Amino acid sequence: MSTAPTPALSHPAGPSPERIMQLALGFWSAKTLLSAIELGVFTALGSSAMNFDALRSALGLHPRGAQDFLDALVSLGMLERNGDSYSNTPETDTFLNKARTSYAGGMLEMANARLYPAWGSLTEALKTGEPQNELKRGMETFAELYADPARLRQFLSAMTGISLGAARAIAAKFPWQECRTFCDVGCAQGATPVQLALAYSRLSGGGFDLPQVGPVFEEYVAAAGLSGRLKFHAGSFFDDPLPSADVLIMGHILHDWDLETKHMLLRKAYEALPEGGSLIVYEALIDDERRSNAFGLLMSLNMLIETPGGFDYTGADCQGWMREAGFRQTRVEHLVGPDSMVIGVK
Repeated sequence: MSTAPTPALSHPAGPSPERIMQLALGFWSAKTLLSAIELGVFTALGSSAMNFDALRSALGLHPRGAQDFLDALVSLGMLERNGDSYSNTPETDTFLNKARTSYAGGMLEMANARLYPAWGSLTEALKTGEPQNELKRGMETFAELYADPARLRQFLSAMTGISLGAARAIAAKFPWQECRTFCDVGCAQGATPVQLALAYSRLSGGGFDLPQVGPVFEEYVAAAGLSGRLKFHAGSFFDDPLPSADVLIMGHILHDWDLETKHMLLRKAYEALPEGGSLIVYEALIDDERRSNAFGLLMSLNMLIETPGGFDYTGADCQGWMREAGFRQTRVEHLVGPDSMVIGVK
């Protein structure tokens, strides 16, 4: 009889549940970051470091969960720690510190206050096709937002946060040397006009949005020292003609609306442009095969939760709609991250 040791039982390599579990519990990480923004962690730290006791006291945290919370932010790459001292990463100091003009946390503030609770009802939205936000309680989303100055500012700041990277890419990638004027339709604070004016001193233009947005736009533009070159145009793109310019821009606008409204807005843009003028539409475009841009697909689910008929779309979809509106040339160009632009030339 052999006296050789019995080998340990081995299990053949096979599927692992790890990716499923990480995805399913992703809300743990998301809410940790969103709560950190709500508590002002990154603004409290600024460009310096603070020890645990000082930071906990500054944030008003209970001792029980404070260390786990801050160390979780370290493990998620949102904070750095040296011994007992915490500090921002270069990214969080740049984009999540409210003291900086590069602050891009407005979208995340809105995600925490509005989207996070509403997404808890995604299953209901999928079964009913109905929004799960203020509309569910008989209120009109945009009317509610625009009627409350504080919520309006949060929303407009959110639009800056989600648009800033794309705006800089548009400034770099579109042939602006051939243009003199532009107008951003649905301009919010004015992130895109400001980026374009900063990049090209000979460009002039502005933004078009509802009258309530005007003071916020003008404040943002003034902070960038561009009040003399960028003008606010008050109006509704449902009721008023769009301003005329060499280039019109619609960023994160079309996905808010149903197909009929998308067609209407594209026709109005076509009518407002001069011959040879261009329309830039940018969104988190879904890839044409509907397989790889998960952010674009999830954004479309967000439109299900947020709007009665809005949905995101592919570049091919938008090019087709532009051609139906009369645009003679169309193309799609990637911007940054999940965002791409569709360009139509009249």
